[in-house]
Amino acid sequence: MANITNINALSTADILKNKANPVAKGGGEQFAETLKSAMNDVSDMQVKSEEALSDLATGQVKDLHQAALAIGKAETSMKLMLEVRNKALNAYKEITRTQM
Repeated sequence: MANITNINALSTADILKNKANPVAKGGGEQFAETLKSAMNDVSDMQVKSEEALSDLATGQVKDLHQAALAIGKAETSMKLMLEVRNKALNAYKEITRTQM
């Protein structure tokens, strides 16, 4: 099962490592790939959550605790992804307001 710790490019160590010239080192491409990977992880968690909800609705749930964990992980990962999106949009808006 995927977990939220797979978003390693957003860690402080990775940001500092690429701070000198992230574009020249392919940092933009690396960020895009990391973001795609994180979005895929969120999508996988959403699918597992939907399966758990379906199993709960039909009475086919094998482990109620695992189903609740899957639903909770999906909810938390979606909230985190929305916050990352909001921060990225705010940064983009701020950059477009900056005069060159």
